[in-house]
Amino acid sequence: MNNSFQQINKPIRKKDAMNLLLGKPAYVEDITPDDCLIVKVLRSPHGHALIKEIDISAALSLPGIEVIYTYKDVPQERFTMAGQTYPEPSPYDRLILDQRVRFVGDAVAIVAGETEKIVDAAMKLIKVKYEVLKPVLDLNEAKDNEILVHPEENWKSLCSVGADNQRNLCASGSCQEGDIENVFLQCDEVFQRTYHTKANQQAMMETFRTYCQIDPYGRLHVISSTQIVFHVRRILANALGIPKSKIRVEKPRIGGGFGAKQTVVSEVYPAFVTWMTKKPSRIIYSRTESQIAATPRHEMEITVKIGAMKDGTIKAFDVYTLSNTGAFGEHGPTTVGLSGHKSIPLYSNNLEAFKFSYDVVYTNCQAAGAYRGYGATQGTFAVESAVNELASRLGIDPVEIREKNMVRQGQTMSAYYNEVATSCTLDKCMNHAKKLFDWQNRAKVHDLGNGKVRSAGVAMAMQGSGISGVDVGSATIKLDDEGYYTLLIGAADMGTGCDTILAQMAAECLDCDVDKIIVFGADTDASPYDSGSYASSTTYVTGKAVEKACHQLKENLCKLAAEALECSIEELEFTNNGIKNLNTNIIISLSELATKSMCGNNISTQVTVTHSSPVSPPPFMVGMVEIELDKETGQVDILDYVAVVDCGTVINTNLAKVQTEGGLVQGIGMALYENVQYSEKGAIAENSFMQYKIPTRLDMGKLRVEFESSYEKTGPFGAKSIGEIVINTPCPAIAHAIYNATGIWLRDLPMTPEKILMALPEE
Repeated sequence: MNNSFQQINKPIRKKDAMNLLLGKPAYVEDITPDDCLIVKVLRSPHGHALIKEIDISAALSLPGIEVIYTYKDVPQERFTMAGQTYPEPSPYDRLILDQRVRFVGDAVAIVAGETEKIVDAAMKLIKVKYEVLKPVLDLNEAKDNEILVHPEENWKSLCSVGADNQRNLCASGSCQEGDIENVFLQCDEVFQRTYHTKANQQAMMETFRTYCQIDPYGRLHVISSTQIVFHVRRILANALGIPKSKIRVEKPRIGGGFGAKQTVVSEVYPAFVTWMTKKPSRIIYSRTESQIAATPRHEMEITVKIGAMKDGTIKAFDVYTLSNTGAFGEHGPTTVGLSGHKSIPLYSNNLEAFKFSYDVVYTNCQAAGAYRGYGATQGTFAVESAVNELASRLGIDPVEIREKNMVRQGQTMSAYYNEVATSCTLDKCMNHAKKLFDWQNRAKVHDLGNGKVRSAGVAMAMQGSGISGVDVGSATIKLDDEGYYTLLIGAADMGTGCDTILAQMAAECLDCDVDKIIVFGADTDASPYDSGSYASSTTYVTGKAVEKACHQLKENLCKLAAEALECSIEELEFTNNGIKNLNTNIIISLSELATKSMCGNNISTQVTVTHSSPVSPPPFMVGMVEIELDKETGQVDILDYVAVVDCGTVINTNLAKVQTEGGLVQGIGMALYENVQYSEKGAIAENSFMQYKIPTRLDMGKLRVEFESSYEKTGPFGAKSIGEIVINTPCPAIAHAIYNATGIWLRDLPMTPEKILMALPEE
C-alpha cells in the first residue's frame, strides 16, 4: 500500500455497507408506496409476427383494471432505449408498442390495475390474432436476408455507423493500418480460426423495476433501478413525445446492473401509464422477463487471422466480427468495436499491420445490450485463444510469446485509436502472475489417474477508462454547516462502491476523513450532468471531476479565510482542522467558514466541475488458471485462478479486489456454464435460474488477486478503471487449459462437459 495517502489506496468500508447488511429500505420496491397502479406487459409468443386484431374488451371490464394500451394508443416516433450520449449511435428502431413483434417476449400490450392479481387475470383475457411470419434467428443468415426485421420507413440512424435496415444491418465498418496482405506473405506461420460466443445474461440480483408519479408541479417523477439517470430522461422524453423539462429521474440503491441497466428496459411502460392517467404506477420484472425480454451480451462470431514468424514474433492480425444485436439495435454499433480495438492492441510491440472489420445484424432474437466487458470479452476470447494456438503450433511457451509481443510503457497502440500506453505494467503483471502461480511447474500437464487431468492456461487483456472524447463526468462539492462536505454526483453506485471511492478522493483532496463527505446521487434535478456509470468511466472520468472540484473549493475557502483573517492567500495553508495563517498560527475552522459564508458573502462555497478526457488509458490484466478435467464425464473444475491487474493507482484495495473476484466468477460462468438457446420458433429455453446456470461459490475455486500499479497522469491520483477488464481473461485461459488437458481446442462457448466429451477421441 502507498502510505503517502491518507484516504486513497486504503481498504475503507463502503458507505452504505451497514444499512444494506441490516436490510434497511434502500431499493425501488422499498422506498416507493404500494398503493399505486401495478403495471405488466403482455408479451408475444411468436418470434416474428404482425398483430392483426387485439380484443381488450373483456380484460378492460374487470373491476380494478385502470387502462390497457395497445400499439394503437402510443406515439409513432421511433426511439432507442440505449443509454448513450446524444446523438446515440444506436438506431431509432423502437416504439413503446408496435404492430410488428420481433422476438418471443416482445411487448404487445400494457396493462395497469389496482392489484397484481387482477392484472394477471386481465392479461389472460386479452385476445390477440397474429399473422405469424418466418423469423430469422441465425446471425449468419441475417445479412441481406429477404426477411427484414425492420422494414418500416420511419426507422432511422442518427450517426453514420454503416446501418441499413433494408439489409438487416445495425452497423458495419472496417479499419486497418499497414499492407496487411503483404505482411501475411512475409510471415512463416499464417492461420485462421473462428470463435463463437453466445448471449449471456447479466443475472443481477435486483431485476428491472421502476416507479412513476406526477409531482406537485405536474412533472413526471421516475424512480428507477438504473445506471443512467440523465439518459433515461432523454429516452423517455423521446418515447412519450414530451419535453425533458417535464421529467425528473432519480435512482436509489441498485441491486446490481453489470450493464443491463444501461438500457431503458422497464422505465417506458409505467412512465407512459402515469403520464396518461396522472396516477402513480410501478412495474417489477419477474426473473423470467429479465431472462427473455431484457438486454443480454451480444452473441458474436469472430474470425481471427494471425501472421507470425517462427520465433514467435507476431506481425499481423486480421479480425472480422459478426455480431447479433437481436430484434433491436441497442449498443449494437458500439459494442462491436471493442471486440477488435480492445484485443489487437495487446500485441503492439512487433505489429506491422492490422485489419478490423465487422457487421452487426438484426435477427428475431432477444435484443442484446451492454454487459460488463462490452464486446472486449468476446474479442479477447478469440484473439487470446488464437495466440495460444499459435504458441502451440510453434512450440513456444504461451507466456514467452506474450512477453515477446505485448505492448509496453510508452508504445503507440495503432489498433487502439493510436493512443499511447502512458501507464502500462502489463509486463510486470505477467512476471508477477508467473511467479505467484508458479507457471514453470504448474503449466505441465499432470495425469492423476482415473481419467482426471490437471492443467493450466493463460490469457491477458486490456479494456478502457471511459469513452475517450465522449464520456462526461461532473461533481459538485460544497461546504455545509459544522464544516462537513456534500458531494453531489450523477454517477450511479450499483453495488460497485463508487459513492465510497469518490468520497475517498474528495477526502484525500480536502484532508479530512471519509465520514465528513456526504454523497448524494443520482437525480436529474439535483445532480450535475454525468454520462452515467458504464464503460468503466466512473473512477477515471467522474473521479477527475471530483478532484478538480475539490481543488477549486479549497481555493475559494482560502479566499474566504483571507477575508476573515485579513491577510493574503499566500499566507494561508489548508489543513484538516481549518485554514491556518502561517505567520500568526491563527486557524479559522471550517465550521466558522461555513457560518461566515451565510452572511454578507460573495465567495461561493459550492463548486461544480465537469470533466471529459480525450484519451481512455487502458487497464491491463493477466490471468492464469489451473483446472482439473475428468475425461470420463467432461467435467471441468476450477482449482486456482491468479489474476494480476494494472488499474493505475488502486483507490480502495478492498473494493478493487472484490470487483476483480466478481468479474472472474462471471467470466468463469461465461466460459463453462451460461447458455442461451433458441427453439425453432425463437423461444429461449433458459428462462429462469433453474435452466440458466450461473456459477456459485462452489464453482469458482480459489481466486487470488494482486495488483501491479502504474501511474496514469491523466487520472485522479494516477487511477484508471477496473470494472470491466476483470471479466475478460477467464474464457481464453480456461479454453487453453482444456486444450492442454485434452489436445482439443474448443472455440464455441460455453465449454460444457457435453462438448468436451463429444470432442474427445474414442479410446
